[in-house]
Amino acid sequence: MNLLFISVFFLFSVLILRLGIVQIVQGNHYEAEVARTENVKSHNGTPPRGKIYDRYRNVIVDNVPLNAITYTRTQTTKPKEMLKVAEKLAELIDMDTKKITDRDKQDFWLLTHPDQAEKLVSKEEIKKLEDAEELAEDERNKKIYEMQLERITEADINSFSKKEMEVLAIFREFNTGYALSPQIIKNKDVSTEEMARVSERLSEMPGVNVTTDWERKYVNDSTLRTILGKVSTSQQGLPSEIADQFIAEGYSRNDRVGTSYFESQYEDVLKGQKEKIEYITKNGSVLDSQVVSDGHSGKDVVLTIDLNLQKELEKIVEEELSKQAAKYWESPFLDRAFVVMMDPNTGEILSMVGKKYGKNEDGQTELQDYALGTYTSEYGVGSAVKGATVLTGYMTGKLNIGETLYDEAIQIKDSPIKRSWFNQSWGPMYLTDKKALEVSSNAYMWKTAFKVAGVTYHKGQPMDIKKETFSTFRNHFNQFGLGVKTGIDLPGEVDGLQGKGYLPGNLMDFAIGQYDLYTPMQLVQYASTIANGGYRMQPHIMKEIREPSGETGKVGPVLSEYEPNVLNRIDASDRQIEQVQQGFYQVAHARQGTANIFSSAPYNAAAKSGTAEAFYYSPEKKRQFDTFNTTLIGYAPYDDPEVAFSVVLPYSHQDKDPYVNKTIAKRIMDKYFELKKQYEKEGYYNSSTEEKVRNADQLENTENLETTEE
Repeated sequence: MNLLFISVFFLFSVLILRLGIVQIVQGNHYEAEVARTENVKSHNGTPPRGKIYDRYRNVIVDNVPLNAITYTRTQTTKPKEMLKVAEKLAELIDMDTKKITDRDKQDFWLLTHPDQAEKLVSKEEIKKLEDAEELAEDERNKKIYEMQLERITEADINSFSKKEMEVLAIFREFNTGYALSPQIIKNKDVSTEEMARVSERLSEMPGVNVTTDWERKYVNDSTLRTILGKVSTSQQGLPSEIADQFIAEGYSRNDRVGTSYFESQYEDVLKGQKEKIEYITKNGSVLDSQVVSDGHSGKDVVLTIDLNLQKELEKIVEEELSKQAAKYWESPFLDRAFVVMMDPNTGEILSMVGKKYGKNEDGQTELQDYALGTYTSEYGVGSAVKGATVLTGYMTGKLNIGETLYDEAIQIKDSPIKRSWFNQSWGPMYLTDKKALEVSSNAYMWKTAFKVAGVTYHKGQPMDIKKETFSTFRNHFNQFGLGVKTGIDLPGEVDGLQGKGYLPGNLMDFAIGQYDLYTPMQLVQYASTIANGGYRMQPHIMKEIREPSGETGKVGPVLSEYEPNVLNRIDASDRQIEQVQQGFYQVAHARQGTANIFSSAPYNAAAKSGTAEAFYYSPEKKRQFDTFNTTLIGYAPYDDPEVAFSVVLPYSHQDKDPYVNKTIAKRIMDKYFELKKQYEKEGYYNSSTEEKVRNADQLENTENLETTEE
């Protein structure tokens, strides 16, 4: 008994000593541990993206509000707890089950059939894995899980009822979110009845909430659809191929982002800012929360595009393209057409039209938007480049202003005879530079190219053309934007395509636009450079960035404006540029001008047409066919240019030219000046800046002509 009492006394003494240490020596430390919490920051809500307007504040891209049901899990939420909430929510809403995969079904089966799942792997197999010393516990569990997945039968995963499938669809969405970050469960076709039913029972479903969401709406259907791009859905979240980059910038995996073209290019501007919340947690449970910073919508963007003009030009292109394509005996391969209009003084793109025949979802052929092709596809453009050829002659000091050259058939040894289109009808003649542009003389351009190459032409004799001559020409053409990226503020631009040979015939083809390939956007930049006196302006479609407005029908204050950017000034004198401008004027007005359809137009245009030999490869017939591309560039008014344009019709015909390029060019220019007059009449045109402006605040406060073609 004495030993027992001594032992009890000793143990109590140790206990009292330990309690003293805990209470007195380490009391403050343990009190801090009891009170210790974690502050976890998270982002809440789905702020709408900024709107996109045209230059006159017409909405092009908007956001449509949606009812939405969300779920937010904590850091300690267990799968079985989530399953119970999903089962209750499935009783209140209808859930789409189309996105469920076989893997989703397998995981769900394992969760809802734990006893049967356990029997899928034998005790012997588990023991064998436990005896493998090289395997960590996580690795063993992973292997067991993989074995279970492999042994689930087809009958097992197809045994779910319709209601169970809805539970699975909801549970699947629960799992895609992050802890303390709301995940959208349903935002399409959420009825008011569903919203009411869920709202009434929120207390029974921890983490579930009702809110509003948005959907991107492209107001004008297919207009500019290929360049506006796309935005990922709430289910898609961040694109997997660039998710890491976005996450490094502070995005969550389920955030919606611009995935292509304009929506992607201006993601930093258009994206909204989520509400930032700081959660106070203890052992994973939320004790309290507070808003650190409010969320807000993305910035609005105003484009340089005139939406009314864009629609009218699309209509013109569709009419003329479909009308000519129906004449399959003349134009069996004509399937696309392009028009670009640009302010030559600022680089603002007023309209960019691309139309192309393609298959719709039903497999039927239809005309589809291909505005993207104005800067991502290249073609032989023919004589439209002859202004650049003449100016290259001037800039290299090899051709003089007003110089006369003899237009004749050109025959180089071992090469076929080449001649101007009119040579057989009119015979050889002497031409000045302006007259050569007017009638589109090929021989004048070839002889200019020979001068630049430093060689003299002798009939039937060989000719030694150095590779450097091609570089000289291309470097000078680059000054106009031909053969280099224009700098358009959209991703994916191409810089054209260069021919590979360096023979005399290749140089001759280059000089008349039948060797290197160019984009419609490069052509309008080139036309603008001629029009404005030699300044290559960077084309752009972003005009302004504005604060979002809370009032319907109004735009917010301007945050920033795009400043016109001069990429370079061509190395030519004013007098040399004026000479080519006069040649372009004669093209549009003289009796023999190849684009004299403009001769009686009141807006006094200058232009240059082009026809290029081309090839069309038919996948169906698996062979190549000879065809022609037709183009037309120009600007107006001649003495004070305000608009430049390019028209490109690839594969327009095979034999007789139907001149669709000219018809389209005349109609689009007529429409531009018709709309300008309409804008002036409506009071939306500010003559002091030569820019039409729809200023809501101010308003509240106060042809059959004879023609010849190469």
